[in-house]
Amino acid sequence: MTEDRQSPFRDAQTDFKTAHDVPDTPQTRAPAYRLAFADEEFLLRDELRPVRLQLELLKPQLVMDERGIESTVVLFGGARIPEPSKKDKAKTKTLAELSAYYDEARTFARHITQRSLDSYGREWVIATGGGPGVMEAGNRGADDAGGQSIGLNIVLPHEQAPNEWVTPDLCFNFHYFAIRKMHFLMRARAVCVFPGGFGTLDEMFEALTLIQTGRMERVPFLLFGRAFWEKIINWEALADAGTIAREDLDLFRFVETAAEALDVIDSWDGAGQKRGDIPGR
Repeated sequence: MTEDRQSPFRDAQTDFKTAHDVPDTPQTRAPAYRLAFADEEFLLRDELRPVRLQLELLKPQLVMDERGIESTVVLFGGARIPEPSKKDKAKTKTLAELSAYYDEARTFARHITQRSLDSYGREWVIATGGGPGVMEAGNRGADDAGGQSIGLNIVLPHEQAPNEWVTPDLCFNFHYFAIRKMHFLMRARAVCVFPGGFGTLDEMFEALTLIQTGRMERVPFLLFGRAFWEKIINWEALADAGTIAREDLDLFRFVETAAEALDVIDSWDGAGQKRGDIPGR
C-alpha cells in the first residue's frame, strides 16, 4: 500500500532495520526490548489473537487491491477428485467417476479467464482454495487462458503445497478458516460448487446462508453434478419440512458442464445482478 502524502514521522521499516544494529547488551538482548511489531513470540501470544485476525484479513485485501482485482468467480470443490488421466489411482469408484468434473472445472475456468482478460484481469478472476483436485483444475484453467488466478490456502495438519497453477503473487496462506471464507466471498460475482467433502459442504452452506439471509447479494450460484448433490442432500425434504422456504431452492442452479454454467451466468437475472454486467454478452 503506497502513501501518497509524505509523513514527517520516521517509518517503521527504517526502525526495524536500525534495531538490528543496536549495541549488544543484556538489555537489548531481552525479549522486552524487541519492537512489538517485529517480535514473533509476542505476536503469537493468545492475547494477540484479535491482532492476528485483523492482519489475516488485511494482508490479502491490500495485495488484491494493489493488483487491481475487483471481482472474482469462486470455485469450491473436492481436493480428492483426480485428473481424468489419473482416475485409475482414485481410492473409490465414485471418485474415479467424479474425475470428469476436473475437466469441467478446468474448461469453465479457462472460459471465465478469457473473459476476464477483456478487463485486463481485474474482473471475474478465478479464486480457489489453492489445493489439489477441483481447486487445481480451476487454477490450471486460468493458466491455460494466460490469465491470473487466486489461491486461498490454509495450514492443515496434513498440509499440502499450493498447486503449481496458482499465480504466485496471488497465493495466500491462512490460519483462520473464517477469515479465509470471508476472502472467498468478499469479491465474488459468481460461486461454483463442484462435488466435494466436508470442506466443500461447509463453504457452500455458509455462502448460501449469507445469500438467504440477505447478508450477501444474490449472485449466480451453480452446483455442478445434480445426481451427486441430490444424493447427499435432500433439498426437497428441507422445503417440505418448512426448515427452508421453497423459494430458497431458487438460490442455486444445477449444471453439468462448463458450457451450461456459462449459459446460466449469461442469463442470470437474480437480485443484485444486472444482466448487462455479465462479461462476454
